[in-house]
Amino acid sequence: MNSLPIIPETAPFTLEQRAWLNGYLAGLFSRAAAPDLPAAKTSSSATEPLIPLTILYGSQTGTAESLAKKAAKDAGRRGFAAMALDMAQTDVSRLVAEKNVLVIVSTYGDGEPPDSAKALHAALGNEDAPSMPQMRFSVCSLGDTNYAQFCQCGKDFDARLEKRRAIRITPRVDCDLDYEAPFARWLDTALSALSGITPETSQAAVAIASPATEAIGAQTLPVYSRKHPFPSRVLASRMLNAPGSAKQVHHIEFDLASSGIAYQAGDALGVIPQNCPELVDDILAALGCDGEEAVVTPSGEGTSLRRALIEHCDLGKPSAELLRLYPGCHEPHHVIDVLLGAQTDRRIRPEEFVRTLRKPQPRLYSISSSPKAHPGQVHLTVGAVRYDAQSRCRKGVCSTFLTERVKPGESHAGIFVHANPSFRPPPADTDAIMIGPGTGIAPFRAFLQERRSIGGRGRNWLFFGDQRSATDFLYREEMTELHANGLLTRLDLAFSRDQTEKIYVQHRMLECEKELWAWLEAGAHVYVCGDASRMAKDVDATLHAVVERAGGRSTETAAAYIQSLRSEKRYLRDVY
Repeated sequence: MNSLPIIPETAPFTLEQRAWLNGYLAGLFSRAAAPDLPAAKTSSSATEPLIPLTILYGSQTGTAESLAKKAAKDAGRRGFAAMALDMAQTDVSRLVAEKNVLVIVSTYGDGEPPDSAKALHAALGNEDAPSMPQMRFSVCSLGDTNYAQFCQCGKDFDARLEKRRAIRITPRVDCDLDYEAPFARWLDTALSALSGITPETSQAAVAIASPATEAIGAQTLPVYSRKHPFPSRVLASRMLNAPGSAKQVHHIEFDLASSGIAYQAGDALGVIPQNCPELVDDILAALGCDGEEAVVTPSGEGTSLRRALIEHCDLGKPSAELLRLYPGCHEPHHVIDVLLGAQTDRRIRPEEFVRTLRKPQPRLYSISSSPKAHPGQVHLTVGAVRYDAQSRCRKGVCSTFLTERVKPGESHAGIFVHANPSFRPPPADTDAIMIGPGTGIAPFRAFLQERRSIGGRGRNWLFFGDQRSATDFLYREEMTELHANGLLTRLDLAFSRDQTEKIYVQHRMLECEKELWAWLEAGAHVYVCGDASRMAKDVDATLHAVVERAGGRSTETAAAYIQSLRSEKRYLRDVY
């Protein structure tokens, strides 16, 4: 009898990938279907070789990683030996040997690549990058049209691979926040092109789009997601700032009882917001409506105009369709600006107006609790956003929904867990350096709870900062207690307005650069959470400076050291 082929441990695959391939080969060898896979298409013989496929992903919050793993599973069903590979785990020299590549990458901040994609993104942009004429590729780019540099990172990868003479097999697809359906179509088309099969709507593509239920044994339990959120009761909401603060940050607790929802420290919680009733009143007045008019929501549900505008419509950035209905409006920030600034006497019918609006998009917040410490609950740390523009007070849709309008014990909010496997506490015995000013403290509260629950021996160092110590030290009692009992080994604080010269967390980092360097050399993991455009950039520059000054490295070798931390998953950021 022939021996069973086995993928060796030395092969360049993760344990999960090697296990899957071994299972698939075992299925082929025994002429049975592979584990968890449907029988192969009749057009393919079991003796045909699998098509090699690398699915490269660059992910900041876990979405691209999750889609890449789904894509690898779907590709396996269709005759590919597919491997989902983090961009941080490869480089241009290895990419040269790839023949079939699918790229799934997100964009964050001002058109920037995810941290894991930075090195490969830069290397492909170098003029001396090698040609890759043997590669066939396609790109799926994830982004948000509310940002000026929509899907810029994916556009960069697409253009740079083409410049290196790689062959684009299908056009790049740029996905907005509702990415499921366009991603499924892109994947089906790309896999069909790579396998030489006429594109079709595959069962796998449909399955990826929006599963609503999941069979478990003889039962069918709901699977809560952005398409099917769980209506959670709000258990508690309390102000974290003291009187006199210029900020309004709330600690909010949600009930997960009977939901079956599970999460881990480091994950985010998606919240479906409701619009401010006062804003809806202004829109109704501009439309000349009383709100009782019958309309159909963007999801196809019949309801009143008022309810549609509060619960079912995005009243933020106006769509191109709305701007065509109301010509002459200059510099609109939101839908209300279009209505108030329109230079037309035409009366728009309510149903026509609603058709131009999009569904409300969920907002993601870093979870600030550990399920081990708070079973059956999930906590958030939310700062209310308010600002003035065009002589009008603007409110953050979800942040003010959570901090102003939900009533503990009475209100419900649609929620779901957004897994972020790339942002997890380190192993129990590994040191953690956590840098989280303002609401960036949220995931580190969860980390500390988690590490206390499991009894880890790794040291913990927190850098926290805000405006004033007396009013803005979020979770003061918890953090000082953790510091006093030794779980929080070091607590360095930076309150910018408690003295004439402003002091931020990056200044505290430089003050103790030698200790920071010693922790890094001892294997510590570094975590950053907060604002991507300013704080995270300043902290990153400071971390480079610490390696240069305390580590005695040149600028170039310090940059290589920081990149090695990224590649080893020892420098992780949850930034927005």
